[in-house]
Amino acid sequence: MRIDSLRARITPLALTAALLGGVTTTSAMTAPQAHAAGGGHYLYFKKNSADPINSRLYLMKSVPNAADRTVASYRAGSGNGSKNPCATARGWLPNGKYAVEFHRTNFDGIINGYVIKVSDKRCKNNGASGTKRTELFVHSEMKPNGGQGRIESERWDGPSDYYSNGCVKLKPADIKNLFGKAGRLGWPKTLTVK
Repeated sequence: MRIDSLRARITPLALTAALLGGVTTTSAMTAPQAHAAGGGHYLYFKKNSADPINSRLYLMKSVPNAADRTVASYRAGSGNGSKNPCATARGWLPNGKYAVEFHRTNFDGIINGYVIKVSDKRCKNNGASGTKRTELFVHSEMKPNGGQGRIESERWDGPSDYYSNGCVKLKPADIKNLFGKAGRLGWPKTLTVK
């Protein structure tokens, strides 16, 4: 009887700990509903026009016939302060849907370490088709092995590092958390920017 009594106490505690673990708890949020039909997970970047480097990146769960659910939420920046989506290597990402092309934990290129590569996107300029934005990533500042380096582009120093050359940028702990959750739940195939 002691084992049954102990199990009755531990099980609810373990469930509570599992539900509260991670960056955020699960909650409902209004997000693009185009994903709801197929189920699965996607990324959703919500721009903050008052402070572009204090925007949010969400890992979302599509829920058919219901509001999509937030699985995790992270502070993120996009651009170097410019809100012009046509400003190459300066402005934040153009609104719309992007395909996730690949994700890696050991990328060694323009940026390093944990990266999610998204498709190119042509911005809108006064309603007309504008500049094609390329080399777009969700990333952080780290060495190719995911550790912190000595040079500025491989070392996270604080809030000013949310500035980017037009990509979506997270702090190292957050992008690693995102990779962990996406790896367990199933990798998103799309990023929606709004």
